[in-house]
Amino acid sequence: MPISVLVINPGSTSTKIAVYEDSEELFSENVIHGSDEIGRYPNIAAQHGFREQHIRAVLDRRGFSVSRLSAVVGRGGLLKPIPSGVYAINKLMREDLLSARYGEHASNLGALIAADLGAEVGIPAFTADPVIVDELEDVARVTGHRLFKRKSIFHALNQKAVARRWCREQGRDYEASTLIVAHMGGGVTVGLHRNSRVVDVNNGLNGEGPITPERAGTLPAADLVKLCYSGTYSEAEVMKMLTGKGGMVSLMGTNDMRMVEDAYRIGDPVGTLYFKAFIYTVGKSIGALAAAACGRVDAVILTGGIAHSKAIADGISEMCSFIAPMTIYPGEGELEALALAGTHAVKGECRIMEYR
Repeated sequence: MPISVLVINPGSTSTKIAVYEDSEELFSENVIHGSDEIGRYPNIAAQHGFREQHIRAVLDRRGFSVSRLSAVVGRGGLLKPIPSGVYAINKLMREDLLSARYGEHASNLGALIAADLGAEVGIPAFTADPVIVDELEDVARVTGHRLFKRKSIFHALNQKAVARRWCREQGRDYEASTLIVAHMGGGVTVGLHRNSRVVDVNNGLNGEGPITPERAGTLPAADLVKLCYSGTYSEAEVMKMLTGKGGMVSLMGTNDMRMVEDAYRIGDPVGTLYFKAFIYTVGKSIGALAAAACGRVDAVILTGGIAHSKAIADGISEMCSFIAPMTIYPGEGELEALALAGTHAVKGECRIMEYR
């Protein structure tokens, strides 16, 4: 009997779903949610029901019954820091996601919807490598003030997937490799993978790192403090400057890097500066992690939707190819990674971890 897995990956304005049988994709869809639809809900948790209805509608339209499923896997959201792995979705995880105890993000909905659908037909529901996977070395957590510690929030699912893919294709052991992976999408995270653990990575949600399409990345601390106490902006407005209205949204009025690249290609001086600044800040982050690895790096991997841009990939390669061979895996690959995790879990080929 084939192993059928439904995977659910909610984003801020879309819900991606796919069904895999024996690790092969049967179908996938990306359901787009307009701002008017999203805007009706006071918070992300409140979107739970309408997103689930969209998923059921897709399955009905495809003539696929949930009774055929062996497991459901949802993208992991903002939880307490946990090690990498496949997790059964339990009561505590659902409570933390529903209450947004560790923060609000659309990915919180993945596990919630997966648990609902799994319970309906009595099959297991999992999540894998959520964004808060924390494998940082102690030295990487330290900041210059005892009240602050660096946090691990990054594209763990795709970073781990492409790192394992590179090792598989090269006949290498992930547990004995040192890789730098840069995921470039709406957020950008650059991680140092050493012996299968991401021992250093920037907080890609709202704290630090390169300029991104909609996130400010690292800002001058003193200037940020002055702005916060200027009386001009609320806390919510400042947080929105960091995530959502930062990066290219602030600099160019768009979160579409293709439009920024178009401005660069026609020679627009402003667009050219910001396009080059994106490349520069990503390349600089890769270089910093190369130093953290004492220069001993087996490969640098570029991934995420923005890696489809040859101009960006070439620009980063020009900066960083001296570190190690460059490999490009454009796109996210998150649906496939979730499906593989679910298939391995159903087959008993991986340890099922408990969130507690």
